[in-house]
Amino acid sequence: MAFIDARGIPADQTSVDRLAKNGLDYRLADFADDAQAASYQRAVARGFLGSEPTAESLSAERATFAERRNTGVYERAGAADALPVATVNSWVTPLTLPGGGEIGMWAISVVTVAGTHRRRGIARALLEGELRAAASAGVPIAGLTVSEATIYGRYGFGAAVPAARFSVDTRRAGWGGHVPEGSVEYVEREALAADLGAVHERARHARAGQIAGWQGRWDGYAGVTGSDAEREKVRGVRYRDASGEVRGVLVYTLSEINGTFRSALQVRLLVGETTDAVAALWRFAVQHDLVDQVTADLRPLDDPLPWLVADTRGVAQEVHDHGWLRVLDVPAALGARPFSAPLDVVIGIDDPLGFAEGEWRLQVDDRGVASVERADGQEVDARMGVAALSSLYAGGVRAGSLRGAGLIDADAATVEKLDRAFITFPAPSLDIWY
Repeated sequence: MAFIDARGIPADQTSVDRLAKNGLDYRLADFADDAQAASYQRAVARGFLGSEPTAESLSAERATFAERRNTGVYERAGAADALPVATVNSWVTPLTLPGGGEIGMWAISVVTVAGTHRRRGIARALLEGELRAAASAGVPIAGLTVSEATIYGRYGFGAAVPAARFSVDTRRAGWGGHVPEGSVEYVEREALAADLGAVHERARHARAGQIAGWQGRWDGYAGVTGSDAEREKVRGVRYRDASGEVRGVLVYTLSEINGTFRSALQVRLLVGETTDAVAALWRFAVQHDLVDQVTADLRPLDDPLPWLVADTRGVAQEVHDHGWLRVLDVPAALGARPFSAPLDVVIGIDDPLGFAEGEWRLQVDDRGVASVERADGQEVDARMGVAALSSLYAGGVRAGSLRGAGLIDADAATVEKLDRAFITFPAPSLDIWY
């Protein structure tokens, strides 16, 4: 499926005008200009409290930036080569839907505001500008991953794809699972990125909430890029099934535990296309020689790990938010995904930015196919903010939980119908940052 190139969408005029009143220029950065590209990348590193990028890392990461729509905020009176005081970039990527289909999503990344320019309305201009740009381009949903969880709800984003963080005491946990057919083998770092990309692209269609990766992401996990301080520690293995096909990849680092001659294994990414692949890679990690602790993040909530070990109390699990979504076009977004049960409700959506505002009748037939139309003036069965609707979208957040938190106003019977319709199997997942 072809999606639009976000780089062709101009800077949002409302944000341009709003920031101009404060002496700031809001504009797209030109990555054909070497100096402008380097300044932009340096500003991003500064915004995320990273070290000053080397010439090598700037060169390695430039290709990824150049494929995206990079927006910067600049002091109007600043020097021509001055760093932007704020950044954001975006691109349109496929978002996996329940059932394995996909929809175009406006992905938002590198949102930074310099510490010298806080509380001047810049973050608002950045986020609202991205949403207006996405809506103007006809993209029905936006998404991001966040370092701070209290900011994005005000712009209509909802935490939609939760993730699990595991910590395994390997001596206690042991191994209680089966031993899959096939084999696990080490992979040289140079080949690791290619294996990650190939397996992830096939596996991502199995779970709602996933997005397509990109070469820079796989190079980063594999320790290929010069900006990775731990690149020399990166190791990787791949799983081949009984027919010899590569079906899974594990990338990890090892570090000694307080001079004990025992080690902790940190999973950078574990991607499995089959249940055997996932089990085989977990077995490799949990039974690794001289390893007392295994940690891994961004795992699906139905990950089999706790059921693969001999003592489940050797596995500590922490659930946290990860993938955030923002519905922009209600008929297009809801009409694109299949549902798990029939439904006929009128949903009232409150949206302070106006994109999803209104009353909508959502009808789902026995095949799970949805139709959505305006229902102005009709009695509303459930009322919620657009952030709540966005949280429900991928099927990983329960309407009952949102009602319990006061985020959905509906009776218990309606909420149960919403839950039965929106829930999806397997559990949604997002295993990368973007």
